[in-house]
Amino acid sequence: MKTDVLIVGAGCAGLYCALHLPQDRQIWILTKDKISHSDSFLAQGGICVLKNESDYDSYYEDTMRAGHYENNPESVEIMIRSSWDTIEDLIGYGVNFQREEDGSLSYTKEGGHSAKRILFHADITGKEITTKLLERVKERPNIKIMEYYTMVDLICRNNCCYGAVVQNPKGELKQIDAETTVLACGGIGGLYRHTTNYRHLTGDGIAVALKHHIEVEHINYVQIHPTTLYTDQAEKRSFLISESVRGEGAVLYNAKKERFVNELLPRDVLTEKIYAQMEKDKMPYVWLSMENIPKEELQNHFPNIVKHCREQGYDVFREYIPVVPAQHYFMGGIRINMCGQTSMEQLYAAGETACNGVHGRNRLASNSLLESLVFAKRAAKEIGKAKREPKEERVSTESVDMLPYQNKEELEKSYNQMILNEIERLNNYV
Repeated sequence: MKTDVLIVGAGCAGLYCALHLPQDRQIWILTKDKISHSDSFLAQGGICVLKNESDYDSYYEDTMRAGHYENNPESVEIMIRSSWDTIEDLIGYGVNFQREEDGSLSYTKEGGHSAKRILFHADITGKEITTKLLERVKERPNIKIMEYYTMVDLICRNNCCYGAVVQNPKGELKQIDAETTVLACGGIGGLYRHTTNYRHLTGDGIAVALKHHIEVEHINYVQIHPTTLYTDQAEKRSFLISESVRGEGAVLYNAKKERFVNELLPRDVLTEKIYAQMEKDKMPYVWLSMENIPKEELQNHFPNIVKHCREQGYDVFREYIPVVPAQHYFMGGIRINMCGQTSMEQLYAAGETACNGVHGRNRLASNSLLESLVFAKRAAKEIGKAKREPKEERVSTESVDMLPYQNKEELEKSYNQMILNEIERLNNYV
């Protein structure tokens, strides 16, 4: 099995990267589950954009403040300056952002932002963007999507990547030989008891990076989202109540139905306040009230949240809902430069799998989709410029010993524990 570019992961970063690669390259996109089961489809709130030059300093400061000033300034500047270019791409692909009556784009505000600069599509912005990217990808004859293919390891020699060992839908182990490999396989939420992520997102990219001594950065920087719908029943994943709900006026109450916090604090700070209040109240949740948001606004802007809460027995128009923090996003990852290159030759990373330092210690709301797209495109452009590796220099199939991967389940357990051990070690060090 041979291709020019192998992309592991079919979220917005993987799809957008594929769309910006040269169309004379054969591109394979692997996804561990069905194509729609990526966290990009789950993003509710929106995507940030630099509205005008007068907002640059404010947007930059908001991002840095949220990240506790541990952000890479160069990454932050690139992301912000590239935002309109990205939005124009998305609109060109058919993404339908909310607009005002005069046809201009609508903007909303979320926690940590000092101004309205977030574009959105109801409360399913991620689904709208990723669906349109997928539609454009399917139009390209040079791009092949392979569902239910799991990467179990990289093929590498002398710090150079030549593809990956994968398990196909039949459970068979195969080697895919590639000139260039891009890891865009999401975060680590599946390792946590409470998470907004899909359960199969277990940090596979981080595991293979640790195994092969590829540089990683800040993998103990894990973001907890302050507000997910509380339930006493075990769920596959926690349902997120978007930051935009609080941005539009929702408030948090304690057990006595008293407001106890500024709801627009950065996520990590607000999470700490909520945990402290839960401990004080001796309750497993706090209350979220949407009573300050006009009913029409709730129905139009947050239809999916209204619908899901109703299905769980809550009428958001008449009553408060119980919310609790849950694991949400991974700020660390495989260390990359400004063009997505890892410390291993012919290996790139993008999206939540990668870390260029843009988020610092804590991600600002709605910067995730933007950051993933901006740097995925930069990676694609860099790959397109790279000198193509002569086929005779590739690692041959016979050189790979497949025996260590026969028990894939044990390998996954080993990889998962490897990540958790490293996170614990770094937390103890800090």
